[in-house]
Amino acid sequence: MPQFKQFPLPDTGEGLTEAEILTWHVKPGDTVTVNQIIVEIETAKAAVELPCPFAGVVTQLHAQPGETVEVGVPIITVDVDPGGAPAAEPPASDGKIGEEMPGGRIATLVGYGPRTGSAKRRARKGSAPVAAPEPVVAQEPVAAPVVPEPVAAGGYVPLAKPPVRKLAKELGVDLHALNGSGRDGVITREDVESAARNGSDVSTVEVPGYDPATRERRVAVRGVRKATAQAMVDSAFTAPHVTEFLTIDVTPMMELRARLKNHPEFRDVKITPLAFAARAVCLAIKRTPDVNASWDAAANEIVYKSYAHLGIAAATPRGLVVPKVRDADAMSLRELGIALEQLTATARDGKTTPADMQNGTFTITNIGVFGIDTGTPIINPGESAILALGAIRDMPWVVDGQVVPRKVCQLALSFDHRVVDGQQGSQFLADVGALLADPAMAFTF
Repeated sequence: MPQFKQFPLPDTGEGLTEAEILTWHVKPGDTVTVNQIIVEIETAKAAVELPCPFAGVVTQLHAQPGETVEVGVPIITVDVDPGGAPAAEPPASDGKIGEEMPGGRIATLVGYGPRTGSAKRRARKGSAPVAAPEPVVAQEPVAAPVVPEPVAAGGYVPLAKPPVRKLAKELGVDLHALNGSGRDGVITREDVESAARNGSDVSTVEVPGYDPATRERRVAVRGVRKATAQAMVDSAFTAPHVTEFLTIDVTPMMELRARLKNHPEFRDVKITPLAFAARAVCLAIKRTPDVNASWDAAANEIVYKSYAHLGIAAATPRGLVVPKVRDADAMSLRELGIALEQLTATARDGKTTPADMQNGTFTITNIGVFGIDTGTPIINPGESAILALGAIRDMPWVVDGQVVPRKVCQLALSFDHRVVDGQQGSQFLADVGALLADPAMAFTF
């Protein structure tokens, strides 16, 4: 007989309570297999693709793209025995079918379903409020060419990756009016930029949240931006920040980098100043382990880590994310270069998972890529220090009494004064600076 199973939204990271539906890859009537990717969601930390936990035929989608769903609320129903005979009358139970039982469970044909909850749809300009979610007819899997089909709301869901959607919002481009030039009709960044260039009067395009009377646009704070904002507030008002600055001559480091490009072991690896900074931090941590510790307020203890999970702050179309290089202290310069290249590529594509952003011990933010010299970075919650790497510029520098042009960089270290004293923070920053100014100093560490 038909057997219906509901898949509730899982907790894809520690403590997550909700997620936004981005894109469905299946629709009612589709056959799905175990571990087939069926939907892409955006949590407070990252975009995540969810696999189906069972095989069968999709009978209903319980949330539309753009809706925020609480963890534990069903998002899809699958008939796991579609070839069976018609279902017999269900056996008597303590509750009626569809009735909520004690503990928040729902009586169903096959026992009890997930707890009840809400799916909150993001308001769209000019649209009526959505009272309750209806079954959605979503996109076909991207693997097969499709034309976007109508959905219950009356429009269709354009095929576009989250970064492209964000760019379209910023430029005031309506994705529904575009024909994607990408594979299987996917709308690309180039499609959006072209539409923005061709549309001379952007004000004629309906922009969600834009009020012509005030010439202002309001955007709901959700997902990565919401989590980042809360984390920064918690950190700024919990940890007593101290920031120190150091300007260094990194000409020897840049000369070594140039030589390594022709070294057989480094020809296929992109060694950036960030890779040198990561290696310097890992070496300096061994001499000042306090910057790699954390403050446990509940236990009133300082926790010293015998490993270094190095966080790299990355600005992505989705917002600020801080993926980690696990056990970075055990890596060589070449290994760090490879790890950083993979990490940034994943973050840029919006594929960093929540697990990749947890349990860091120290963070580097490379503000130099934006042409910024220095700043006062805020410590990531759960850590005790963060290093800002500024831009490397040609500047006059005194060498042996003579003013000569050199490659100069500024470093800024913020640390938690509950864990790190001024002497320890200064020593750590001086060590990092010494290693970047003269990589040969690594032999003395």
